[in-house]
Amino acid sequence: MADRADKARWTSPLRRRRGPGWAEQAPTWRAARPALIADTLKRASARPSGNWFVAGASREVRPGSPYGRTVGGVEVVLWRSRSSELRAGPGACPHLGAPLRDSRVVCGTLVCHWHGLALDGSAFADWQPYPAHDDGVLVWVRLDAVGGEEPTERPVVPDRPAPGSGVDAVYTAVGRCEPQDVVANRLDPWHGSWFHPYSFVDLTVVREPRGDEDGQDDAFEVDVSFRVAGRLVVPVRAEFTAPEPRTVVMRITDGEGATSVVETHATPLTAADAERPRTAVIEAVVAASDRRGFALARAAAPVLRPLMRRTAGRLWRDDLAYAERRWELRSSGRFPG
Repeated sequence: MADRADKARWTSPLRRRRGPGWAEQAPTWRAARPALIADTLKRASARPSGNWFVAGASREVRPGSPYGRTVGGVEVVLWRSRSSELRAGPGACPHLGAPLRDSRVVCGTLVCHWHGLALDGSAFADWQPYPAHDDGVLVWVRLDAVGGEEPTERPVVPDRPAPGSGVDAVYTAVGRCEPQDVVANRLDPWHGSWFHPYSFVDLTVVREPRGDEDGQDDAFEVDVSFRVAGRLVVPVRAEFTAPEPRTVVMRITDGEGATSVVETHATPLTAADAERPRTAVIEAVVAASDRRGFALARAAAPVLRPLMRRTAGRLWRDDLAYAERRWELRSSGRFPG
């Protein structure tokens, strides 16, 4: 009897969408005011980051193997100690400059493959370690010379579903632009159903940012339907916030998957004065649901993660073109920014 009652209470998250086609939807260009987007970006850029930069996914830094990333023109290597704690430091060996990302980790010690110099994460000659942080989904490194701000002990990590309650996946892509171009893309929700009709339907901005300097109430609130297949959609309410200069968070606040987040982190790969800047988009998706069957999704996480990355990749194929176009126009003086 209880099983039949549970089945009777079960409702599908899917809805059938009927409405105007792509060309018949209401234009959003009047609402997507350049000044509003620019002001929201300016406030985000003024928030402190503590000089922390996302370097990659936690899973990418595996025990026994170093992981390399260039951040702001600085070569960085990360690895795990014997107890799996995150370590980070300059990517060039202090002996003769060998690329430590190509070296080995032996019993938690980074051993250079050129001459066997061993680094345990403490200072050696002029080789100084960098502060590093593993939040369970992403790894961060603090580069004070690159950030130029007052350093903080920990990065600004967005609120996420409780550990162990969600399924997370991390997608990375690289574009020819600056971090602000990536952030500006995410602070323009109006382009969603026009530029990504394969993913978003009936997108409406129901509240604009209120100019809150600390970011607590500086959010876009959006009603949108995620397209699943054909006319089948999942309607939700979501908010977009920028808690620090290089991060935009989309959080589902109502509807299926409430509390799920999509974190877009823009990490500069080149130095600030680079003629042709390159930025890594490192996007973490943490999906959660209070449905009983979601436990099966958590169990199937290794299978779901490639699908989640593929979905993010389809969006960023277009959104990187948006960000690169914005940088091209700004750098040539054809667009303010």
